[in-house]
Amino acid sequence: MAKLYFNYSTMNAGKSTLLLQASYNYRERGMQTYLLTAEIDGRTGDGLIGSRIGISARADTYDTKSNLFDMLQRRQKSGPIACVFIDEAQFLTKDQVWQLARAVDDLKLPVMCYGLRVDFRGELFPGSAALLALADEMREARTICFCGKKATMVVRQDEDGHPLADGAQVQIGGNDAYVSLCRRHWREAMGERPPTP
Repeated sequence: MAKLYFNYSTMNAGKSTLLLQASYNYRERGMQTYLLTAEIDGRTGDGLIGSRIGISARADTYDTKSNLFDMLQRRQKSGPIACVFIDEAQFLTKDQVWQLARAVDDLKLPVMCYGLRVDFRGELFPGSAALLALADEMREARTICFCGKKATMVVRQDEDGHPLADGAQVQIGGNDAYVSLCRRHWREAMGERPPTP
């Protein structure tokens, strides 16, 4: 049965690695997958999903104007698709998440989305909010804060390593710009000091 999945986490949890591994598992068994990634994020190259550990795969790209239902329907006509994989799903629009849900329901395509849940201000990305509302199943990929606790937040830093509290929600970057933290250390980094016990 086809479902819409949302695999979410903070930065550096290995979301793209998990996506590439899952796609490889299908392909190893002779099944075709269809990979999509956000056009806005070209850190590993245009039309490429890449992982920090050095693996990558070609992918078609989408932007905020793309009709994903139409893209999937066209691709499905050229041959069977066992599963659709979407990287950088936080950059989807609410309408695009509905288009993916429609592809699951009407085209019977399993769709696995991978992306960030919250931005550096602790606010949901629009695509992530829609996926949290519409996904049939959700899974959290985990990474850790420097203290050893589960990291659930991310801090954007300037070139000198100072946390930034303001700015555009979307700024493409990696380890040079973002650090994953637990909620307590995110609050401290953002200027809120916890009370002394």
